[in-house]
Amino acid sequence: MKILVINPNTTVSMTHKIATAARAIARSDTEIMAASSQDGPASIQGFLDVATCIPGLLAEVSLHPDVDAIVIACFDDTGVDAVRTLVSVPVLGIGEAAYHAASMVASKFSVITTLSRSVPGLENNLMRYGLAQKCARVRATEIPVLKLEEGDPDTLEKIRAEIRSAIKEDNAEAIVLGCAGMADLMAQLSEEFGLPVIDGVTAGVTFAEALVNNKLSTSKSGAYSSN
Repeated sequence: MKILVINPNTTVSMTHKIATAARAIARSDTEIMAASSQDGPASIQGFLDVATCIPGLLAEVSLHPDVDAIVIACFDDTGVDAVRTLVSVPVLGIGEAAYHAASMVASKFSVITTLSRSVPGLENNLMRYGLAQKCARVRATEIPVLKLEEGDPDTLEKIRAEIRSAIKEDNAEAIVLGCAGMADLMAQLSEEFGLPVIDGVTAGVTFAEALVNNKLSTSKSGAYSSN
């Protein structure tokens, strides 16, 4: 099967990181096609960036008609509903995928994200998905998205510090990494803290494979109808 993993921002280095994470988890018979939006913000941090990136996202999706599923690699689940209306194949946002994965392996989880201004949007999504009661807290590290591309040890330590606080203060049993730019940290942090640390890119690809295997497509009866 072919899965399009699309980064709705224009930062190519982040797309490469996302592609590496996706290909590492995908089945041997799954082809990962990674793409970036060609027009829009360099990073997505809050409501304005979410809104301004959608035209570029839709334009990029239209260039890949022959895929079996689409994973939108923005933790805000940017444009997921619009893309589901545009296509009939399964479309997954990495936020929704990560939340559901966490809810299946822990009774309570915390989210570690980037800036404080991103928190309300993520909390709104959790309520929309019916998973707010499973999330102890959405924590901001105050790390700008593009800072994650620099590999700065201080950046990783800020993430570690929030995970420690989530475990101690929130009684979190699992941690969700709330940015696609953290995709390369999942295995390292899971081992370090001894509990599930979940990345939405890998969860999204795995769930996409399952939906395709079950021959499930996006319903066109109702909200996602294009007529």
